[in-house]
Amino acid sequence: MENLHDPVFLSRLQFAVTAMFHILWPLTTVGLSIILVVFEGLWLKTGDVDYYRHARFWAKLFLLNFSVGVISGLPLEFEFGTNWSRFAMVTGEFFGNILGYEGAMAFMLEAGFLGIMLFGWMRVPPVIHFLATCMVAIGASLSVFWILVANSWMQTPAGIHLENNRVVVDSYFEAIFNKNMPWGVLHMWFACLATSFFVIGGLSAWYILRRKNTIFFLKSFKFALMGAIFVVPIQISLGHGSGREVFANQPAKGAAIEAHWATNQTDQGADWHPLAWPNPMEQKMIGLSLSRTV
Repeated sequence: MENLHDPVFLSRLQFAVTAMFHILWPLTTVGLSIILVVFEGLWLKTGDVDYYRHARFWAKLFLLNFSVGVISGLPLEFEFGTNWSRFAMVTGEFFGNILGYEGAMAFMLEAGFLGIMLFGWMRVPPVIHFLATCMVAIGASLSVFWILVANSWMQTPAGIHLENNRVVVDSYFEAIFNKNMPWGVLHMWFACLATSFFVIGGLSAWYILRRKNTIFFLKSFKFALMGAIFVVPIQISLGHGSGREVFANQPAKGAAIEAHWATNQTDQGADWHPLAWPNPMEQKMIGLSLSRTV
């Protein structure tokens, strides 16, 4: 109960809850924007009206995710200043600029063409509408890039030096393309695709089980299944590479992710904790542990 009076704990708790809720929506927004480009492109190429209907239907889900994502994301922006004011003051020259790039470059591009994509059907030429859909998808993917640049820089900062307790950027190129950035951006982008395929597949399966518009949703289910089969192995590979990068550059963080308090002995593999709860007082894990050797 003492933690309830600790401002650091409360700040972490508020930020964690906000972030966990918020991330659910941009994931599907980014992935759906790519899928809408595919559906609309296939409609323009083949003339199959089913692709047109899918583009119109799943665009409604995109709008829902976009709206909730924006509303839930705004508090996160403010919480950097309210919860972590010292961090914001020290790192503002780079961290604040990157968040600004995401808003001015990515979000504004996405929002600027969103109205045409949603309400421009039969009001603008099909090619112009397809261009608007592509711009929305590019804007959504740029959001992934800039947000993950900011996050990756916090993990492996580069291209800066401290001067009078403030971050001064020496090289924006080095700061942006830090060691963690390629893994972070790619892992998140493919996570967006994988999540969207599972969401579309799950919703389609639900309609099929209820025998509603079976033919329509069987097509989207097959599309989502094929997409997941292609994307998931890539995501697993990227996750493995991202994990290796963490252990190479942040060994303490890697140990914490795998729930280890101490370094294992030479030639002895670390225990695997499939189900465990941390005991900070004794600095050990309580639960199911399996020994393994290297």
